[in-house]
Amino acid sequence: MEWRLRPVKRWGWLAVVGMALAVGSAVAQAVAHTDPLNLDPQVRQAYERFYYLDFDGALKIFNQVVQQHPQDPMAWDYILMTTVFRELYHQDLLDTTYYAHDSFLSNKRDVPVTEGVHRQIEDLTAKVIAMCDANIAANPNDKNAYFARGYAKGMHAAFITLAEHSFSAAARQGYGARNDSEQVLKLDPQYADAKMAVGLQLFAVASLPRWVRIIVGVMGVGGNKEQGLADLREAAAHGVVTSVESKTALSLFLRHDGRYPEALQVERGLAEQYPHDYLFRLEVANLLKDEGHGLEAIAEYKKVLADAAKPGYFVDPRLQLAWFGLGDTERGYNQIQDAANSFLQAAEQPNCSDWLRKRAQLNAGEMFDLLHDRAQAVKLYQMAAAPGGDQTQADAARRYMKTPFIGK
Repeated sequence: MEWRLRPVKRWGWLAVVGMALAVGSAVAQAVAHTDPLNLDPQVRQAYERFYYLDFDGALKIFNQVVQQHPQDPMAWDYILMTTVFRELYHQDLLDTTYYAHDSFLSNKRDVPVTEGVHRQIEDLTAKVIAMCDANIAANPNDKNAYFARGYAKGMHAAFITLAEHSFSAAARQGYGARNDSEQVLKLDPQYADAKMAVGLQLFAVASLPRWVRIIVGVMGVGGNKEQGLADLREAAAHGVVTSVESKTALSLFLRHDGRYPEALQVERGLAEQYPHDYLFRLEVANLLKDEGHGLEAIAEYKKVLADAAKPGYFVDPRLQLAWFGLGDTERGYNQIQDAANSFLQAAEQPNCSDWLRKRAQLNAGEMFDLLHDRAQAVKLYQMAAAPGGDQTQADAARRYMKTPFIGK
């Protein structure tokens, strides 16, 4: 019996050694194709907080990383990324329903970003770019510096596109991010994270209406939707710091083109991986709605809202996004009273942006007109048309104050 056990022990030990060597090889391979800082346990922990929308918790850890690695531009990129997305989230700008169609390009939405936040984002972007410029001047083959510079440009482009509607400046930054990322891939074709910026730019440019391409000055810039999607899939599958972001962009672009089954597959994967990420869960409901599965979408919105009622389940959930999506879906199924109540709930959320609150008030007013409650409808139209703050709903609200809404 003892003789028989020894080979088992021997092979078990060899298996452990083999597994250790395999893991070590995988880590070594990842290190070879990314900034080593991206694999730091503290950094990974902060990213986990980020993916659960705990921006303050992520920033706390990333600030510790910066203190330990002040000369690594990637460390400052983490701060920039978290600062940008925290602000976009607080402005209700991360609801992808807003970007699923091209109408946001001409929207005159007011986004009240404070001067302090605006200056912080500009300073962080400039700091990272200056650090990378110096590193590249010292070593023209510094692939991590090219990536960090492109990453900063990409984050800045996202911010000025969504918060400032500075499309021309954003297009230049986006193109700069693509150029830097392409340089990374020339130096290291296996640097998968760099494929995100390339994929984003290729798809975005190919999707822009001709008049927008003329205005933002990208008529001579090449775009290719399928290649863009392919690059995003590569970054999603093999990226170290852009995997989740690439999946999010992939889902949005597929939704934009009406490829809902594939978009749902991507988004459900994210929601399963991060079940306490409010936006991933919300996006599953949004996609079900857009695909025409309205009753399933209604059930999914209600499930998200039920989970949000559980203490600590989500971090800072922007419930207005779920209530508005639910109301919009109920409206499509002629559940007028339910839709009116959902739009009211959206408008009454204490952290609701002025833009979304007035959209919800306008939609609620329309529902009350259909319910023949004219007094309540007019009251809501007056709120939607109130002076100050966002005025994108004001014209429609004033029109319905004079003539009741009779559509659907």
